[in-house]
Amino acid sequence: MEQDYFSDRTFDRQDYRSQPLPAGEYEQCTFRNCDFSESELTGIIFLDCTFSGCNLSLAQVKGTAFRDVKFQDCKMLGLRFDECNTFNISFSFERCTLNNCSFFNLKIKKTIFTACQLRETDYTNADLTGASFAQCDLLHATFSGTVLEQADFRTAEHYQLDPERNKIKKAKFSVPGVLGLLSKYNIQIT
Repeated sequence: MEQDYFSDRTFDRQDYRSQPLPAGEYEQCTFRNCDFSESELTGIIFLDCTFSGCNLSLAQVKGTAFRDVKFQDCKMLGLRFDECNTFNISFSFERCTLNNCSFFNLKIKKTIFTACQLRETDYTNADLTGASFAQCDLLHATFSGTVLEQADFRTAEHYQLDPERNKIKKAKFSVPGVLGLLSKYNIQIT
């Protein structure tokens, strides 16, 4: 079955909840203020695309390819990035709400999260080497078996991670934030 190919197109204020985005490959396309919530994006390929002000909450992304994709000001609740096509997977997130998302077992080195809400997000067994969590809220995010070497948490808040269960060599933390590394010990620091 032949898929459609879209290049250098802008999709503005489209509602894909009832009328799904056509299956195919989208290269250098921009999606502005579109609603993909609970929509079917299975198997679609996004190359060098930008999503701005979109709602992708609970979208089905099994086998979806995100390669060099930028998400800005997007609502993305409950996305299962762990079900995406992992070949050359790469994306960045700026001012996005990614609560309850799963990045389980993904190799997403150098991923940039800027001013994002990442509450209850699962990073179990993910490789986040060199990732940046600038000004991110990581309340109840799960880090277990996660590679966080050279990751930057200096301006992140509310994270709790166990240095004995994660690889954190050369990761960067700020003085008040480093308390999130000690929370499992239930100690009082004054």
